[in-house]
Amino acid sequence: MDALVIGAGPAGLMAAQELSAGGASVVVAEAKPSAARKFLMAGKSGLNLTKDEPVADFLAHYAEAADWLRPMIEAFGPDEVQAWARDLGQDVFAGSSGRVFPVAMKGSPLLRAWLARLEGRGVVLRRRWRWQGFAGADPVFDTPEGRQIVSRPAATVLALGGASWARLGSDGAWASILAAQGVDIAPFAPANMGFCLPWSAHMARWFGQPVKGVVLRAGDQRSRGEFVISARGIEGGGVYALSRPLREGALLHLDLLPDMSLQDVAHRLAGQGRQSLANHLRKALRLEGVKLALLQEFGRPLPQGTELARRIKALPVPLAGPRPLDEAISVAGGIRQSALTEGLELRALPGIFACGEMLDWEAPTGGYLLTACLATGRWAGRSALRRLS
Repeated sequence: MDALVIGAGPAGLMAAQELSAGGASVVVAEAKPSAARKFLMAGKSGLNLTKDEPVADFLAHYAEAADWLRPMIEAFGPDEVQAWARDLGQDVFAGSSGRVFPVAMKGSPLLRAWLARLEGRGVVLRRRWRWQGFAGADPVFDTPEGRQIVSRPAATVLALGGASWARLGSDGAWASILAAQGVDIAPFAPANMGFCLPWSAHMARWFGQPVKGVVLRAGDQRSRGEFVISARGIEGGGVYALSRPLREGALLHLDLLPDMSLQDVAHRLAGQGRQSLANHLRKALRLEGVKLALLQEFGRPLPQGTELARRIKALPVPLAGPRPLDEAISVAGGIRQSALTEGLELRALPGIFACGEMLDWEAPTGGYLLTACLATGRWAGRSALRRLS
């Protein structure tokens, strides 16, 4: 064995792909009975591989980590991800929003083709091998055959995921192991997650209902996308896009009628007459159903005239904090950039590289998460290959 990859998610498999393509003999150790479980779960409703947009626009979604990730994503960005999928026999298409999916929509055909290619190159996948840390310099694993100590190869790539969806393998247990070895770790925080809300009893009838055609605002950021009301709060793409500013304390406001100006709403609200306010809102503004319920939940006591129009256009939603870390789609935090070389080698542990969600970056859903995992896995794999040579 020339190289060891720990973790068989997208980042780890991409590192194994690059190492094996360069002629290295590679073993991949995976804690779960099968590879890439989170990848498969994400693909159940349509595997969003990447976003078809210029690289400069794409990188803007990584905030302060954009400069760090720039060379990796410029080398393996939206165009390269699509070409990679096609090379594995999985054609792709871009939807109206620019999000790119396999024609098959699911992740399983792509994963099967990928694993078959790796196996054809001699990559060995050891399942149910859970990394426990080090015995001296050598990696230690808990395996079906008991405790195994592996002689440390010249290059090791860590691709152990973040700290959400522990049941699928990303439990963040690696953080304490690496911190004990002198690796600087930023604390984990949930990203792309839902938020808690203490609903009143009358909102129960709307649990499970999507809220469409609204704009969500948090500070100077906005998101036009739907979200879902649940017994625990709100979740969905529209909320996930604002998860960072909301996590950091920004207030959430809803524009319930984003296609109408404040003046138009105020004008249509005039002339209520003797009809009830609820009927007037339905007739004058077509504001009904779950949108009307949200206005009544968070807008009472309802004002009149222009002030009511303002509330409809900027309804404050008093969130009660994010959902737990393990429920988040992804995480913020992880190995800080300062703890890594430009090749993603750990400064405290020469010969060991890290990639994927282990690194301290975050991004919204929409193809940005998976693309960065693939790009950093490829970068770490190539850096490890250079060390071997």
